[in-house]
Amino acid sequence: MYKQNTFKYFRWHWGDRYDGWRVRNVDAVFSVIPYFLRTRMDAQNYFEERIPIDHIEAFIRDNKEEIPGLSIMHIVIAAMVRLVSQRPNLNRFVVWNKIFARNYLNFSLVIKRSLSDDGEETLIKPYFQPSDTLQDVARKIMEEQEKNQKVGHENSSDFLSKFFGYLPDWLMRLVVFTCMWLDKVGLLPRFIEQASPWHSSIFLTNIGSIGVESIYHHLYEFGNCSIFLAMGKKSQRHTVNKAGDVKPYKSILLKFVLDERICDGYYYASSMRLLEKILKDPAVLLTPPEKVFVDEGVKWKRIDGK
Repeated sequence: MYKQNTFKYFRWHWGDRYDGWRVRNVDAVFSVIPYFLRTRMDAQNYFEERIPIDHIEAFIRDNKEEIPGLSIMHIVIAAMVRLVSQRPNLNRFVVWNKIFARNYLNFSLVIKRSLSDDGEETLIKPYFQPSDTLQDVARKIMEEQEKNQKVGHENSSDFLSKFFGYLPDWLMRLVVFTCMWLDKVGLLPRFIEQASPWHSSIFLTNIGSIGVESIYHHLYEFGNCSIFLAMGKKSQRHTVNKAGDVKPYKSILLKFVLDERICDGYYYASSMRLLEKILKDPAVLLTPPEKVFVDEGVKWKRIDGK
């Protein structure tokens, strides 16, 4: 996992959580904002980016033998993994008025076990390293899909959902209240955190795969997810070049819902420009990043003293 591998040389400090390190080196404004914007619903910002995909589809055709099953979704996720490796503040979250740097990198993905109205839905949460390449990302996602897409198979999320579904209303309210309180203070049992779709770096829904345009999806109060990304269907667009010629192109629309408390607007804007740059040249994802950055808001202390 992200915590065990990438940050194995860093020491835990008082005030850190099992899922993140306390961000202490922040501007005074950012240390105050979470007390006024107390929920993610208060702090939601909306952003969209239209991505041309003609060159991405050509890239997929050129690499289909090296990376079997490669899709646009894999490239978008790999681009987001690369983005977090360069812009680590995007992997922050806010709990109980405090900002934390998440100590892992994962995605929550909802998949259908069969494409029908009655088809079962389930959740997968692949974990990534910030140094992962496109090959690594695609392999990890497809391994998780293969394990969980069989009809009748139950993973931890399925089991927990069914268990809660059998509880009477009064007990369900008590259990949910207790879980939310334990989550706030960092004492939520790990098996619940690992099964929960709301504890993730980024929640992604690929509704374009069922022929639907992208939507703005709200963030959740339970858990620690600060970014929700929705991918829409492929659509035909037209652009006009300098000579006045109209040229058609295919694109998809990415819609983001972001927690504004984890970083400022300039950081978000420059991050989106970098994401656009990565997606314009997906070949950069075939090799690891030259450098992986860590969150400068955390007071890192190495165990080996270096």
